Amino acid sequence: MNAPLTAKDFATDQEVRWCPGCGDYAILKCVQKTMADIEAKPDETVFVSGIGCSSRFPYYMSTYGFHTIHGRAPAFATGLKLANPDLDVWMVTGDGDGLSIGGNHLLHLLRRNINMQVLLFNNEIYGLTKGQYSPTSRPGTRSPSSPKGSIETSVSAGAFALGAGARFIARGIDTDIKHLSETLKAAHHYNGTAFVEIYQNCIVYNADVFKGFTEKAAATDNQLHVQHGKPLLFAKETKGIIFNAKTMQLEVATLGENGISLDDILVHDSRNKAIAQMLIDMPESDYPIALGVLYEDPAEASFDQNFWNNHPTNGKRTGKVADLLRQGSIWQK
Repeated sequence: MNAPLTAKDFATDQEVRWCPGCGDYAILKCVQKTMADIEAKPDETVFVSGIGCSSRFPYYMSTYGFHTIHGRAPAFATGLKLANPDLDVWMVTGDGDGLSIGGNHLLHLLRRNINMQVLLFNNEIYGLTKGQYSPTSRPGTRSPSSPKGSIETSVSAGAFALGAGARFIARGIDTDIKHLSETLKAAHHYNGTAFVEIYQNCIVYNADVFKGFTEKAAATDNQLHVQHGKPLLFAKETKGIIFNAKTMQLEVATLGENGISLDDILVHDSRNKAIAQMLIDMPESDYPIALGVLYEDPAEASFDQNFWNNHPTNGKRTGKVADLLRQGSIWQK
């Protein structure tokens, strides 16, 4: 019997070429650890990426990998999963790659609910092309393409995914390996498209943009780790999230003040789309950032399962591409 694989077994001999201090290093280590924990098989696993700093990911994973075209990773990943549904497909993208040029492709991947994991590294900037503002950049962001500050409303990756029809939406932080790994395992367990937004620090072009909730001193009071069936508590369980029925909004409350008790704290229901929308929309300035599985609506079958269930060959490939190419210029069924 072979010994279980470790995180090191999923590392390649390639030199990891990100800027020193980049959050991508932590995410890479977390994914390699998670691969070992879920007992992934390298010859049945594939990482697909587009273009950007995050998209170097396949080079550093000892699995199959495709470094594809800017914004088109969802199309390649879809083709892979439909051609070989036994593959465990992970797609890695960035906020620019996935939400700008690739926004339409990502939208259709999410609505189809193909069984794969989508990891969107969000650093709110274009890193590879030297720091232009991206779709997720905050208003006022100064960059080579917005020298006086961005005047655009930023895109919320979670709201985009929810609006596109995603049935699994989660969030994590690059350096919080423990919670991020748990989130990735939940995503892998889900039967359908699991969308995970990962807040990632770009040390060069947008350093510390998330420090308000990622720094050690701020984490306890500004991070809300959600769990299905558990009350939405944070700040060492001294504060929580309540639902104000009059305003139809979530509010932060302190236990013991104004008669607030544990019974008043909202219990997280990951299947409730309205709760997910409100958690995603909570402004960082007044609320903690919601992390973990925000929304999970199980489907009876994923798109690829339905595709093969309705296919004439019932999931069995009856020919080879090479033979088809040699038949001539006209293809016949």
